[in-house]
Amino acid sequence: MWDVTVMEETIYIRMRHRVQIRPHDTVYLRDVAQIIADEKIFKQLQQLPVYQENEQDHNIIIIDVMKVIERITEITHHLEVQTIGPAQTIVEVIHKKKGVSIPFFILIWCLLFFGAALAIMYFHEDVAMRETQQRLYTIITGKVVEKPLLFQIPYSFGLGLGMVLFFNHVFRKRLNEEPSPLEVEMFNYQQDLDRYVSLTENKESMKRIDDD
Repeated sequence: MWDVTVMEETIYIRMRHRVQIRPHDTVYLRDVAQIIADEKIFKQLQQLPVYQENEQDHNIIIIDVMKVIERITEITHHLEVQTIGPAQTIVEVIHKKKGVSIPFFILIWCLLFFGAALAIMYFHEDVAMRETQQRLYTIITGKVVEKPLLFQIPYSFGLGLGMVLFFNHVFRKRLNEEPSPLEVEMFNYQQDLDRYVSLTENKESMKRIDDD
């Protein structure tokens, strides 16, 4: 049998990993955590403010679960708070995005295009791709040619198709639900960055406490 009395006197919260807000927004408990509580106090907990963004804040704010528990206990002294999952929420302050500069876009596009082209050419020169295709053409046809287009043309199309399959995107359209290697690496990078930000913020918070 379930002890209904215990469940009604317990609040369960699970901190979210990362949320986004606008400058000067008020962060409520419903924004940074999932809540399970009795209906009598559930709505009050959802509307509970836990942080107010101000101009002195950076783009990243760390909200610790201890701060959340402290805010909850200010309005509910008789309820027990149980935490599940991560102990912190990363709050990212999203500022208004400026319009894309056309000259800057063209400059970046040219850098990426010619950079990728040079990288492919340097790779082919390093592995002697041209000589290899000439030798293969000679072995198959018995003829010696300077430009074995029979290999070069399909290889060029296959190179582009392989890049599309590797990145799993055609412009903004995804080919399938499987993440691309680039997306996996970006995810791992974001995870490492979040851990670094959390640890750094904790150290800075402890230093401020010691200074006080």
